[in-house]
Amino acid sequence: MMRLIGGLFSQSVGIDLGTATIQVYVKGKGIVISEPSVVALSAEDKKVLAVGSEAKKMLGKTPKDIITVRPMMDGVISDFEITEKMIRYFIARVHHRKSFVHPRIIICVPSGVTEVEKKSVMDVTLEAGARESYLIEEPIAAAIGAGLPIYEPAGNMVVDIGGGTTEIAVISLGGIVVGNSIKVAGDEMNNAILQYMKNKYKLAIGEQMSELIKISIGDALEGNTEKSMDVRGRDMVTGLPKVINITSAELHEPLSGPISRIIDAIKSTLERVPPELTSDIIDRGITLTGGGSLLPNLDTLITREVSVPTYVADESQFCVIKGIGMVLEELQKLKRVLSSPVK
Repeated sequence: MMRLIGGLFSQSVGIDLGTATIQVYVKGKGIVISEPSVVALSAEDKKVLAVGSEAKKMLGKTPKDIITVRPMMDGVISDFEITEKMIRYFIARVHHRKSFVHPRIIICVPSGVTEVEKKSVMDVTLEAGARESYLIEEPIAAAIGAGLPIYEPAGNMVVDIGGGTTEIAVISLGGIVVGNSIKVAGDEMNNAILQYMKNKYKLAIGEQMSELIKISIGDALEGNTEKSMDVRGRDMVTGLPKVINITSAELHEPLSGPISRIIDAIKSTLERVPPELTSDIIDRGITLTGGGSLLPNLDTLITREVSVPTYVADESQFCVIKGIGMVLEELQKLKRVLSSPVK
């Protein structure tokens, strides 16, 4: 009987609770979930109707009795209750709806969050059913997942561009020596495209369409590609449906703002790096992780602007969750990167 009880409580789960995407890693199984951080609720009683991919399909398309919510904003919890419901849903899903399973959870947070925000993340995971909750800073997890030798006495620079935040860190001997966290990332790029379509074409589009535009024809370098696509939306003058064809060259204007702010943050971080580590960064370069790093030629532009070789990590959109998973799999070896001591 004791062996059975121990089995019920022996699950270990890693969660990348991102602004745009939630990813879940189960020890011994790998990445089992990668879905949008969106929840659909009944407007009347706040009952959960859909979570993740199914909920995202509803964005901008719901009747009055259904609301869609992103419970994460800028990398931190904006709605405690809904975030708890979302985490509880995914825990139940990976454990086949077994409500009696109480896993140990390692969850990542942006490096710039306050102690109050850290506590809220830990509290929400405990409320969602975790028996233990531990934190890992996002750039540390990203660097581990990218395969950087963070425990060496040398500088490793990682830039993780997620949905709500961009995390910049220089890591040596397993810790962050210099770091920066800004609330400019993929969602800011999407919003810039949305506003551009409103201002130039008087065309109202949804956030899903703006993201599709970025993914389909976006490019960090001006004049580098000649792609185009039809954009469907609502004419703000007539109120009628309208289709506009736009080119990748046009997107340079809306994308240049968020990209410039990210590059400025990288420069300001480099200015604070100790001289002993600067030479390491020049030799090893900057590693880009996160879904935002997949914007074509972003690495080339950063290399040109900061004069440091910049590379996109393999499977960059999964580096954070892979890093969390590596900590789960080798907990005793890597536990010192966690904010709380492992019991």
